[in-house]
Amino acid sequence: MSKTIFLDKLLINNNGYLICNNVTNLGISKTYLMEYVRKNNLMRVAHGVYLSNEFWKDDLYTLSLNNKRAIFSHETALQIHGLTEREPNCINVSVPYSYNAQHLRKNGIKVHQIKDELYTLGEVLEKTKFGNTVRVYDTERTICDIIKNRNKMDEQVFIYAIKEYAHSKNKKLIVLMEYAKKLKITNQVKMYMELII
Repeated sequence: MSKTIFLDKLLINNNGYLICNNVTNLGISKTYLMEYVRKNNLMRVAHGVYLSNEFWKDDLYTLSLNNKRAIFSHETALQIHGLTEREPNCINVSVPYSYNAQHLRKNGIKVHQIKDELYTLGEVLEKTKFGNTVRVYDTERTICDIIKNRNKMDEQVFIYAIKEYAHSKNKKLIVLMEYAKKLKITNQVKMYMELII
């Protein structure tokens, strides 16, 4: 198989994305890749990340490719899990306290810095609406996060998410309460669940 055909297939299999590091790790030179990018009019959407103009840009996936420590959280996690009717005003991510997130803030990303020992609590892989896999907190961690930050959220978004979760057949109340205990918000979580369930 020629390198061009291989890159064509890689592009299709990755929803229109080519990632420089992945391509060079497969033995294709950066020079050849840049020539392919030029010939096919691929857009540079992030450092070392190119996208075919035949595909939609996935902002969440693009962000995740160059920010491996960022986990989508809060309103963005609600969107990924289908627990909101509204498109969030901005992208929300959580990172450990030890992570320098200044570059994210400069790009309009809302950053939540989390204690290192709680940072991966509830982390899962989910698909965006464009079918790309990203790191996100599960629904239980997301519900805990929005309860903890309820005063900083739009009230209608908050109420809708709590009701949708409470009436979901997939809710895991035991896991929710385990997270609530670790995040020190057991009473608040119990109160909201008792009100709605």
